[in-house]
Amino acid sequence: MHMADALLSPAVGGTMWAVTAGVAAYSIKKVQNELDEQKIPLMGVVGAFVFAAQMINFTIPGTGSSGHLGGGMLLAILLGPYAGFLTMASVLVIQALFFADGGLLALGSNIFNLGFYTCFIAYPLIYKLIIRKGYSTGRIFAGSLLGAIVGLQLGAFSVVLETLFSGITELPFSTFVLLMQPIHLAIGLVEGLVTAAVVAFIWKARPEIIEKAALGEKLGGIPIKKVLAGLAIVAIITGGVFSWFASTYPDGLEWSMLNTSGKEELEAPDGIHQTLASIQEKIAFLPDYSFKKVSTDAHEQKVSTDAPETEEAWPAVNTGTSVSGLVGGAMTLLLAAITGLIIRSIKKREKASAV
Repeated sequence: MHMADALLSPAVGGTMWAVTAGVAAYSIKKVQNELDEQKIPLMGVVGAFVFAAQMINFTIPGTGSSGHLGGGMLLAILLGPYAGFLTMASVLVIQALFFADGGLLALGSNIFNLGFYTCFIAYPLIYKLIIRKGYSTGRIFAGSLLGAIVGLQLGAFSVVLETLFSGITELPFSTFVLLMQPIHLAIGLVEGLVTAAVVAFIWKARPEIIEKAALGEKLGGIPIKKVLAGLAIVAIITGGVFSWFASTYPDGLEWSMLNTSGKEELEAPDGIHQTLASIQEKIAFLPDYSFKKVSTDAHEQKVSTDAPETEEAWPAVNTGTSVSGLVGGAMTLLLAAITGLIIRSIKKREKASAV
């Protein structure tokens, strides 16, 4: 559900940047009291896991579409809403800047759509409501499943509204929404099941992580090295190997656009859109999670253009994809951890100046 810049007007894109910045600033202020030496590396490792998981599109049977884990609900449950939102922002910033996944103008919208609804609406109003009578495998399963579905439904509807307010006439509201909501309901169901399985596993291994995240408390002296190591190993295997098995079908947003306008991608207008696209092209060293294609001479391009298209092989065993999964996960881990360290240093300076 990563929006491209062509779906947004500069006014809507800029507004969503401002709104998302406001939510991030609020999260930074609120998360200061719960960050400690344990939670910062947890932010990084869970962020790396979500980055890797988002690379794997799974086929939605009978639709010709695919979906991938959003991860917002998982981040909120394991880290709490504030650290979860900031970690989601880290994931999407790395994806947009270095892998050209989602536009730069649309970055604010993508962070808001994938992070805000899960962390600040679905998590407190659905998940916490279900588990308030006590933790059990059944309640965790129900809360994770329903929270992921509702969060993704709200995010998908937000995409439709943002395109509507941007005046994208190629995607009329009624048709677009009638395609976006059902397909993301199916995607949300799969995401909910995956989220429930991961959360249930961590709850059995180290329940304090989930319980303290819900209370907004520091992890303290809880030993979490085994959890960190387990998540790191899964992230490495997922990004380095499992990413080869991603579905080749268009994702839910692309599928909805294709069935609404006949195109999986819309052409971006000149001006700020092309400027940002040019900047992104220069920064992204692994676009579309693969190595950049080396330019060829005119004759080779002509031969390539005239040649019939061949069906993509599956699984797509690709060194560039593996490198992207490993490098992207490491960069996400680093950015999320640095974010946590910066927030802790801000808190320490505030305490020192108050004395």
